[in-house]
Amino acid sequence: MHAPKEAAPTKPVAFDRLKFYAAPSPLNPAAKTSDWHRFLGPTDDATSPESHLLHQWPVEGPAKVWEVGKGDGYTSPAIQGDRLVLFHAEEGKEVLECLHPETGQRYWTQGYPMEYRDRYGFANGPRSSPVIAGNRVLTHGVTSILTCTDLTTGQILWQRDLRTEFHVPQDFFGQGSSPLVLGNKVIVNVGGKGRPVPNDDSEARYTALADPGLSVGAFDLETGKVLWGVKDDWGASYASPVPATIHGKPVVLIYAGGEGNPATGGLLTINPEDGSVYDRHPWRAEEYIQATGTSPVAIPGQNRVFISTAYPKNRPLGGVMLEFDEQLKSKELWNSKKFAVHWMNPVYKDGCLYGIHGETERQAVLVCYDVATGKENWREDLYWDDTELNPGRTARMGAQRASLLLVDGQFLCLGELGSLLWLDLNAQGCKVTAKSQLFYAPHTWCLPAVSRGLLYVTQNYDEQVRGRTGQRMLCYDLRGK
Repeated sequence: MHAPKEAAPTKPVAFDRLKFYAAPSPLNPAAKTSDWHRFLGPTDDATSPESHLLHQWPVEGPAKVWEVGKGDGYTSPAIQGDRLVLFHAEEGKEVLECLHPETGQRYWTQGYPMEYRDRYGFANGPRSSPVIAGNRVLTHGVTSILTCTDLTTGQILWQRDLRTEFHVPQDFFGQGSSPLVLGNKVIVNVGGKGRPVPNDDSEARYTALADPGLSVGAFDLETGKVLWGVKDDWGASYASPVPATIHGKPVVLIYAGGEGNPATGGLLTINPEDGSVYDRHPWRAEEYIQATGTSPVAIPGQNRVFISTAYPKNRPLGGVMLEFDEQLKSKELWNSKKFAVHWMNPVYKDGCLYGIHGETERQAVLVCYDVATGKENWREDLYWDDTELNPGRTARMGAQRASLLLVDGQFLCLGELGSLLWLDLNAQGCKVTAKSQLFYAPHTWCLPAVSRGLLYVTQNYDEQVRGRTGQRMLCYDLRGK
């Protein structure tokens, strides 16, 4: 699997899948900027410190800088300095590419063979976004291949087949939890089992799924060696581990729970130093078919954590706010069946949580909840009239199950059909301050990235209205005055 050693590429070059439009505007000298090391942003909570962004744009949207065609997958890029990494699948391989963030030109590409076929007909590629840690890139592939790659050269430094080693089942959509790097530890919701899992629907399969294995593991960043492990029958969800501080102690929060009948899972609160489990809070419906993708939300300075699931359909378990005592044991502060989030991450601001409630497109609605009391402040259907979707007639268009990113004082909202909005959200209500349709393509399910005033959006399905484009990642100029 390892490529032969080559000289480190010093300059990126254009390649056949790249389309360059125009150089971005100069950065405002007063602008705050940041890298984007992981899919939830620089602080692992879908917020960014970037400032002086463009808050108004032409009807067609912000200016395109470049775009790159890509293969299958549902991932956001990772960005550090003059390097951007994109993780996707094409021609029987999972592929990692290193591009220049302002030009889209490529430094290097690396890949390894991968065989995966989605049970439900979705993309046959990775769901876990890459993570940059210093000069290393970590990827967790759809078949549970954990890889560490050199950011400068593109050489694979180490690689582990977690599925084979720890008996990780494919589950509904393969593996989809992004790693978390803390110091020298690469923390992964492995979802392993104590024995191999049969590849059929027999009773033995469900018995094997319940057999405790390596639920969470910490791997050495330098070597890939296992540093500690948590054995639990809670498997791997599609949510990613996040760091937090509770009562002054650093913890890792993991919403765990893989395929099982009945389903089990919930929040694991773990000591990142040795893997000891402070708390285990069950929060999962017994319905068999459910795939939770929403990471825990730690409320800053309040020793509280919010978790949510949109299952079961039509009668969801919903969201729950947990409060931790000084021994780091949790209790329920409040819960709501009307704050049931499928896969996007709720975002905290000024005492309120904002998120998209609803398991399906038609159910999706933006909600605002008071963190302290669990009171619902409001809910808003983000719909508007569209004349381009169906020429000659007006159609109702909506953000549906959108992603939210808090940046520069407002919320960037990326709808799952390719709409981009600026939202002014507070406890009193929602105001749309800018809106455009970047493209018409379903499965726009990845949180956009913002770094140095540029916006990066992954389009995971072919264009439906304006002409065939294929899957691609696009870079837009959001640099304001």
